[in-house]
Amino acid sequence: MNSVILAQDAPTFSAGDSAWMLMAASLVLLMTPGLAFFYGGMSRQKSVLNMMMMSFGAMGVIAIVYILWGWSMSYGTQAIAGIFANPFEQFGLAGVIGDADGWVAGATGTYPQVIDVGFQVTFAIITCALISGAIAERTKFGTWLAFTALWVTLCYFPLAHMVWGGGLLGDGETGFASWIFGSTDGEANVAPVDFAGGTVVHINAGMAGLVLAVLIGKRLGFGKTAFRPHNLPFVMLGAALLWFGWFGFNAGSAFAADGAAGLAWVNTTAATAAAMLGWLATERLRDGHATSLGAASGIVAGLVAITPAAGSVHPLGAIAIGAIAGALAALAISLKNRFGYDDALDVVGVHLVAGLWGTIAIGFFATGTFGTAPGLFYGGDGWKLLVVQIVIALVALVFTAIMTTVCFYVLKPLGWRIDEADESAGIDGAEHAETAYESQTQALRG
Repeated sequence: MNSVILAQDAPTFSAGDSAWMLMAASLVLLMTPGLAFFYGGMSRQKSVLNMMMMSFGAMGVIAIVYILWGWSMSYGTQAIAGIFANPFEQFGLAGVIGDADGWVAGATGTYPQVIDVGFQVTFAIITCALISGAIAERTKFGTWLAFTALWVTLCYFPLAHMVWGGGLLGDGETGFASWIFGSTDGEANVAPVDFAGGTVVHINAGMAGLVLAVLIGKRLGFGKTAFRPHNLPFVMLGAALLWFGWFGFNAGSAFAADGAAGLAWVNTTAATAAAMLGWLATERLRDGHATSLGAASGIVAGLVAITPAAGSVHPLGAIAIGAIAGALAALAISLKNRFGYDDALDVVGVHLVAGLWGTIAIGFFATGTFGTAPGLFYGGDGWKLLVVQIVIALVALVFTAIMTTVCFYVLKPLGWRIDEADESAGIDGAEHAETAYESQTQALRG
């Protein structure tokens, strides 16, 4: 039976924090349509609708799944081996939603818990949507929708529980950090840091993208055909929407309208700006040109890198993290050509590489003055935090690789690839019976 708090007995919440968290959730939700523009512009003209539909499809499926069992698996109280929580404990938000006046049993912080549900579901949506860029232009839409439901269940919800829900990658006495350096009063002596999703979101999505890109295979003509973005203004618009929405992503992860949110906001701005410049400088030195695609990609790389560190570093550290992330990601996107995997829209080069760097960089740049242990550059036992960050990053990599592989083979009977003829003609027409532009329609008709 659901627990209910009567209106007269309900706790007093902060209207300011409640309003900020609702706004933050809305900003993060906006990121997925922003990603649709970013990825849609990067794809070819005959694939743009499918690419955008993969993001919108993820929104549709995961919003339902999260309410049914995602919240319970991520943040329920009945933990199972520190990996996930009982999906049936709070199935359909049982015990989370209070009476008709909207009061919530077991509220989190200074705002109703139902607001936290809204905030957290947007993270699950954008994480899965990010993966789509790695398998663009060749994947059946129906299989993709099935994958979104299965992957968040087997991979995202458990990792969210492990990192943020008190599981193996958190700061509890049963987690990896406590096993390595001990614990005091039930908390790890050197707690891992993932402020807004370096492991849960970006390492997770980036590794999943790599696994699927390898298992699904290359697009027709990969290595022989130049796959050029068809609409760079779309890419720039998408990057702008992502940057705007990311303030909800990072500053919202302070869970209050306070100084920690302000610090995350400033760090997000600083790191992103530095990463854009770092990417452009790398392009200029390597290729002789600084491109709009590079600027947009550098923005995303900086946002990714600062995500886990936004609440634990000084803005000067954020600038360093961002600048290095931009250069690393700009160099990393060429790995697909060297190793022969078709990461169509550079999910691996941007999200996996910058996510790994941002997670590990905390071990260098954490000041120790924002509620975390100090990093290596701030003396003391800073090396211990670096070790912890490396360990949680590696565990996340291995876990995601295994579970994504499981998802691939479970769904293999549905078929992952569209027919070669359909891929050659364009996935938009094959999967959606639509084209993005009138000239395409006329060409198909005549």
